[in-house]
Amino acid sequence: MRYSLLSLLLVATVSLFAQNINTTFVSTYTYPGQSLANIWGYAAGGREYALVGAFNGLSIEDVTNPGAPVHITQIPGSSSSWHEIKTYSHYAYVVSEGGSGVQIVDLNGLPGSNLTYHSYFGDGAINGLMTRAHALHIDETKGYLYVYGSQQFDGKPLVFNLNIDPYNPVYVNYVDFIGYAHDGYVNNDRLYSGHIYAGMFSVVDMTNKNSPVLLGSQSTPGAYTHNTWPSGNTLFTTDEIPGSSLSAYDISNLNNITLLDKIQSNPGSGSIVHNTYILNDFAISSWYRDGFTITDVSRPDNMVQVGNYDTYSAGAGAGFDGCWGVYPYLPSGNILLSNINGEMWIVRANYVRGCYVEGTITSAATGNPLNGVRVELLTTSTTENSNASGIYKMGQLQSGPYTARISKSGYITQDVPVTLTNGLVTVLNAALQVASLPVELVRFQARAEGKSALLTWETASEKNNAGFEVQQSENGHDWTPVGFVPSRLNSTAANSYSFSVHDLWPGAHYFRLRQTDLDGSDALSEQRSVQIKGGGLRAELLPNLVRDQCRLHLAAEESTPVQIEVYYADARPTGLHWAFNLEQEMELPLAVDGLPTGTYLVVVQTERGRTTLRMVKN
Repeated sequence: MRYSLLSLLLVATVSLFAQNINTTFVSTYTYPGQSLANIWGYAAGGREYALVGAFNGLSIEDVTNPGAPVHITQIPGSSSSWHEIKTYSHYAYVVSEGGSGVQIVDLNGLPGSNLTYHSYFGDGAINGLMTRAHALHIDETKGYLYVYGSQQFDGKPLVFNLNIDPYNPVYVNYVDFIGYAHDGYVNNDRLYSGHIYAGMFSVVDMTNKNSPVLLGSQSTPGAYTHNTWPSGNTLFTTDEIPGSSLSAYDISNLNNITLLDKIQSNPGSGSIVHNTYILNDFAISSWYRDGFTITDVSRPDNMVQVGNYDTYSAGAGAGFDGCWGVYPYLPSGNILLSNINGEMWIVRANYVRGCYVEGTITSAATGNPLNGVRVELLTTSTTENSNASGIYKMGQLQSGPYTARISKSGYITQDVPVTLTNGLVTVLNAALQVASLPVELVRFQARAEGKSALLTWETASEKNNAGFEVQQSENGHDWTPVGFVPSRLNSTAANSYSFSVHDLWPGAHYFRLRQTDLDGSDALSEQRSVQIKGGGLRAELLPNLVRDQCRLHLAAEESTPVQIEVYYADARPTGLHWAFNLEQEMELPLAVDGLPTGTYLVVVQTERGRTTLRMVKN
């Protein structure tokens, strides 16, 4: 079936979130004719305020009564889809991709609407030169403003002193050695910068602003590091790409930074995480089309999602729609959310700890740890495999009695009763016995034949064998039965079997056998994989940070029609589009000199699927 490029971009799938968990809707507030970017909060004089990055500038709402927000004023600024806000003392600081430098607003006049504000464009070595930036953060302990992704010094972090006069920053220096920083966190002279295009974060000692010291760096799982937020000896990061994750790292030893765990809001949907903030060992994260989530990170090596609220009813998946920002720090505990389509949402949260199941799996015969043992809580989607040390860690929100199934090919499966309690670790160790199977499987192979996979296997002997269930997986983790091959029953001679799986998509496919006895007991074979060739498309922007022109590198294994269109980040078409038949490999020059600075989506569509690339124009 063919689909138009535009319909594929704008028509959303049904959200995979069945319900909003541990959250309660309070109200929405709309901004007619304006999209929203990030959101922040401010509290003073017993009142609470939302500081909203609206398209036409900073909008301020009184949310003391969260059920009925009251608009106070909008501070005019550059018209842009990107605005970032932070506060220090009684001042709000705003940067934008559209210009206006750093806009500084004195909030002392609230709840009145006549607020004092001005724009600061730099002084000293950058006097008047800092017109736009992507993000900012403030070291509230030491009184310094950090600005990221400006047009100065290739977007490296800029440092400004607020101690003399917070209303009039003083330029100090820039961090020369760490490259473009998209966002970051800094406190007490410790900078954690996110390098989105380098796909990594850096940790920098900023005690001496004129001679910063790089303490450590680490790549992130999605190699598109957006924001960072530390909590004690743990650093949390987000990768702003489809199918991304919230990740946790042990930073107690900056010479050996270790990935502890990663988690997705909606596994399999391709949803995109944006920003995360930490409050009382909970990560509150905006996930674009998935709204926002609450993750229990009190055990950062075993993170558990314990709450969510979906602010985007049009669907889920890999799109830049829905929730841009989340602010969880108001004294009332109310959470402020900014939706890109021009809505502010206010939600209450019930913070609940997860239930954790952890243990070690060993061989009963040798006592050695077993790698790749599957531990699953039956009737749930909670599952994990043991690592090389035999250790597994998993968790879920719902407490209660369950049955844990512990299984590995060649070992006897164990079903163990287990009771989970919120906030507690249930230790479940197991020693698996080697299975004495009535079927001796001596060979199992898989090979690709065009768009099909041919599976063949051989047994040396069989006793009371009912047959073989053939199982298929797209990821080597989740399995689906695709056929059943009856056995030869009892035999002391070698027997050969075969089974074909047809009409496979291009890419990797995994297969295994589930051998079943007449008494109902079963055993799993090792898995085998095949690679199906086909019309899969590879697309890459060279580079994706451009000024006037870049190159789109395309490659396909067979001739295929291609449609390409460039969109603004809010899904509006720019008018740049191409359509042609791709013959194996080519580079297409993209002239973007006529577009304003900002972020764009380059959508490459074929009959078999769609690839979306992000491009930033300086």
